[in-house]
Amino acid sequence: MGNQKYEAFLKVAETGSFKEAARELGYTQAGISYLVNTLEREFGVPLLVREYGGAHPTSDGVAIMEQVQDVCNAERRLEARLAERKHLEGGSVHVATFTSTAIQWLPGIAKRFEDLHPAIKLDLTCIDDQNELEEMMWRGDADCGFAVFPVKRDLHMIPLVRDPLLVAVACDHPLAGEGSFPAEALEAEPYVRLESGVYSEMDELFRRNGVEPHVRFTIASDYAVMSLVSAGLGYSVLPGLILRDAPFPLVSMPPEVPTDREIAVCVRSMETASAATRAFLEVTQEWVEKEYRERG
Repeated sequence: MGNQKYEAFLKVAETGSFKEAARELGYTQAGISYLVNTLEREFGVPLLVREYGGAHPTSDGVAIMEQVQDVCNAERRLEARLAERKHLEGGSVHVATFTSTAIQWLPGIAKRFEDLHPAIKLDLTCIDDQNELEEMMWRGDADCGFAVFPVKRDLHMIPLVRDPLLVAVACDHPLAGEGSFPAEALEAEPYVRLESGVYSEMDELFRRNGVEPHVRFTIASDYAVMSLVSAGLGYSVLPGLILRDAPFPLVSMPPEVPTDREIAVCVRSMETASAATRAFLEVTQEWVEKEYRERG
């Protein structure tokens, strides 16, 4: 990156530590301090409050942070464009994903991508709040990412698969041997809810089955949800993708009225996407198609 001062400021603000920022960016702590001090002199205002054991942005730092991030994103895109103009395959791709695709898809996709494009650096961010994930792509903090239809932002969506939403119960649950989970049980039995931001794709399942769940627990971790369900503390509704190879003993089944979610890979604009980003999109489509074809 041409302007290391901007990158140093953003990383200290993100990590809350000059030491951690230096470690992640490959500088000495003194080097990071020099870069930030130089930027503050250039701007004429203090950007960070230095405290024992940490640092955080001043009000001026917060006010300009988004614009500084925009400059860094634009510079990263410029570097990718210059690499393309020189007919070099290089640069980087920052991919935003959520837990189930990160666990089940990203290892295979990343391995295939790096085999085909070893000169391109792949950065991954896992986030389960779809609103925040969309904002990352819209702002340019991520070059592309995985999302579930519908999206609020006007992103370019490339549909990949339809993933069923399944009811998960303990192995000794009275309905564990049934072909589907009845709607009355969805309403009557305690529900262990996965917290996934403002929007929850699980809500559609209850809407389609015409019930309101009786929420016993709400927790933000897929694995914690599975653990509680496995212990017999209620049922949950989870995507089939995350239930594949579940680390806890569970039985999963469709609800009385089947419901699914459509997963897509998306980018803000194909016209402005770098060659590296377009290469990642192509590998992703090919890998997912092959994976599901082989699974039948």
